[in-house]
Amino acid sequence: MRAVISVYRKEGVERIATVLRDLGYEILSTGGTARYLRERGIEVEEISKVTGFPEILGGRVKSLHPVIHGGILYRDWKEEDRKDIEEVGILPVDFVVVNLYPFEEMMGEDLDLKEVMEFIDIGGPALIRAGAKNYFRVTVVVDPEDYGWVADKLKKGGLTERDRAYLAWKAFNHTAYYDSVIAGYLKKVFDIEEVEREKTVPMRLLKELRYGENPHQKGFLFANPFEEIGIARAEVLQGKEMSYNNYLDADSAVRIALEFPQERVCVIVKHGNPCGVATGKTLKEAFLRARESDPESSFGGIVAFNDTVTADLAEEMTRVFLEVVIAPEYEEEALKVLSRKKNLRVLRFLGLGHTLDIRKVSGGFLVQEEDTSLYEGLDVVTERKPTEEEMEDLIFAWKVCKHARSNAVVIAKDRRTLGIGTGNVSRVDSVRCAIQRARRYSFDLKGAVLASEAFLPFRDSVDLCSEAGISAVIQPGGSIRDKEVIETANQHGIAMVFTRMRHFRH
Repeated sequence: MRAVISVYRKEGVERIATVLRDLGYEILSTGGTARYLRERGIEVEEISKVTGFPEILGGRVKSLHPVIHGGILYRDWKEEDRKDIEEVGILPVDFVVVNLYPFEEMMGEDLDLKEVMEFIDIGGPALIRAGAKNYFRVTVVVDPEDYGWVADKLKKGGLTERDRAYLAWKAFNHTAYYDSVIAGYLKKVFDIEEVEREKTVPMRLLKELRYGENPHQKGFLFANPFEEIGIARAEVLQGKEMSYNNYLDADSAVRIALEFPQERVCVIVKHGNPCGVATGKTLKEAFLRARESDPESSFGGIVAFNDTVTADLAEEMTRVFLEVVIAPEYEEEALKVLSRKKNLRVLRFLGLGHTLDIRKVSGGFLVQEEDTSLYEGLDVVTERKPTEEEMEDLIFAWKVCKHARSNAVVIAKDRRTLGIGTGNVSRVDSVRCAIQRARRYSFDLKGAVLASEAFLPFRDSVDLCSEAGISAVIQPGGSIRDKEVIETANQHGIAMVFTRMRHFRH
């Protein structure tokens, strides 16, 4: 019986090697792994001695040889295979333990391209795939976490075919992930814009969540190896375990917060939609203004900031029920204050990366670039131009509206949201909802502005704005009735700005 053991991460491999040795396996290995096992008293035969061919090209070619791969791929249930290996003197290989060069880790280091390419493993994947293909007879182990139970089963009589099938599945999954990381890296480095006709998306499991959107659904958090920052990588400093919905809401909140790099902003999100957004001279002021813009919806909300949370802000937050607080940094005293709320989840968040936006549909996937733009321009299309204050509020409202669910409108004043209408099938209904929400809390809409993430198809929305006292509107434009909408705004003395870019979010 023979086993091939060749691993980059060597810690713990002696456990399975010891059991194989005790069961009478001849262990074949390569340079570094062979030295590691010998230092631990495990006899090893160098693969180069078995093949009769030395390692060449600085170790690039070691195990790629018919003596090794023939031994792995040999099918003991086929007479012609038995004849073949007997004629050429190949002995069967029954066990393969391999893990790969750390390409994913090295692509993030400060190395030139030739250096990084040296960490693309060739012989390892070939050994893994050969063993997994022949799982009927061969056991292949790629995950160090499997060493323990595999060793225990070997000592108790051996692995079942079901066990080997499970390990083969893990092996193919591992090499598929490995290759997809390499492909993604090369596309980025070579600046290839072509859309792949065949695409794999590398994901590494970070943790299993308590459940998905609902308790009857399983949920998981995976990391994208090409995004070293993002909500999946946020550091959870305290509180209950983050849920699937917490991560969704937290992602929505930080995306809005990062639209305001030059201002202190607070964003409160519920069910994926902003319910209160405000800027302030301090984060505490921003939080109070955001919360007051919709105190009902902010209860149990997810709150994001774009600056350091101070102790006085933390004290204010402990007075209300919140699910999650997210910020780039916290004062030490602020963390002590927040720790009084044992279940409150507190996250340290460092920023966003941008790759592809991928969504599941029945039978396939929809893939698009992330929406990282804001507008093509700011074209005043009405007779009245917005004042400087109105323009600032229009841009503020536009940034928030970009991240609300379509159909979406945002009413704002003094860099604070006063009413948000989202998810309606009619845009004018979203306008009605936003106005109604603002009036529920007795906000004065005179001089407020309204943002619509897609064009206003009819004059009705502008008429409602006029009745409410709204003085300026920002929208993409592009409707066949733009002329009528602009004329209506002129009739009411409303300033209107076109962005020439919409932001649907379904």
